[in-house]
Amino acid sequence: MGFRPSMPDSLPVIGPSAAGANVIHAYGHGHIGLTLAPITARIVAALVAGKAPELDIAPYAVTRF
Repeated sequence: MGFRPSMPDSLPVIGPSAAGANVIHAYGHGHIGLTLAPITARIVAALVAGKAPELDIAPYAVTRF
């Protein structure tokens, strides 16, 4: 119930923060957060481990706004 965090373009924000590499953004999934949780977790895990994610995360960067 209630509002869900979503972005104007309906894509989530996933990726490292400009404020520091130890902060990873992963939000804005709207009503499909539970569905996207596994792939988002894999992306975040790769970023934390210093590896390249299995897909291009450029479309999900916070800097797109």
